Amino acid sequence: MTTHGAVSSVLLRMNTAWPLSAAAGEFAAAGVPVFPCVPWGKRPATEHGFHDATTDLDQVEAWWRQSPGANIGVPTGAASGAVVVDVDVHGPVDGRTRFDRAARAGLVEGWELLVRTPTGGMHAYYPATPGMEQRSWQVARAGIDFRGDGGYIVVPPSVRSIEGTTVGYGVEEVNAGPAGLLDAGRLRDFLDPRPTPRATPVGLDRGVDVSRLAAWVAARGEGERNRGLFWAACRLAENGLPASDALDVLTAAAGHAGLAEREITATVRSAYRTVRPTPARRGPSSPVRGASPLAADGWFSRDPARPSAGSSRVRGL
Repeated sequence: MTTHGAVSSVLLRMNTAWPLSAAAGEFAAAGVPVFPCVPWGKRPATEHGFHDATTDLDQVEAWWRQSPGANIGVPTGAASGAVVVDVDVHGPVDGRTRFDRAARAGLVEGWELLVRTPTGGMHAYYPATPGMEQRSWQVARAGIDFRGDGGYIVVPPSVRSIEGTTVGYGVEEVNAGPAGLLDAGRLRDFLDPRPTPRATPVGLDRGVDVSRLAAWVAARGEGERNRGLFWAACRLAENGLPASDALDVLTAAAGHAGLAEREITATVRSAYRTVRPTPARRGPSSPVRGASPLAADGWFSRDPARPSAGSSRVRGL
């Protein structure tokens, strides 16, 4: 357990009547680095964004003298000693519901402050874990982001313009007791569970590191998901795994990465065609009525005559 950190301590002694310049100076004087964001917005107003944050009072004063209405940005993580769970409310996505579920599971206890955000969401402030990097992450479908190392937040008394109305950030609730450290990894796993590994398919040697391969595919980001899936499917094809089993292994992982089932099937099929350009056909040349055209050409039909993975491990991992 620990006491309130510098960021929360400054917020506790200020109010929304403070000029933004005075508040920025107060943070800097307390050892909390700050940087200016555009007036009524969240976008950084300096060339390098939160990387420009400083506690240099002369620089802070110069920034806000040049732009008195600039909002106050604070880098999260080790730089400021604070991490934040950012609960968003956007259209049909209401992160407050998932935050409440996490609270019932005992995963978000020990916050220092709850800050109301202009869009109806909230920021829950926690002390950063000393000596441990806590990288920022996002679970968009849950409406919850984690602002740690590599991220930043906009702090009170900053204001936003929402549909022509000026709305401010403000402290809504204070934890009068001691604060607790947040296990951001457990929270992310709760909000965005990883796909459950499937049983090792029949014909696949357990020496092939399929779990590692599937986890790698699941972690691919936008712009590299399809290419990563294709590469993984090629590795399984090279190790003799039947295409139908490869699809079983990779569908959940690639779906977790954000690919649609049709795209996953097409990509795995393409990989197997690349590695095995002349697959054997079974049965009549015309597909059975009602059967999937992918199954009809022999690619995803289970064929016990196909070679198994043998004892080799997946190459290229």
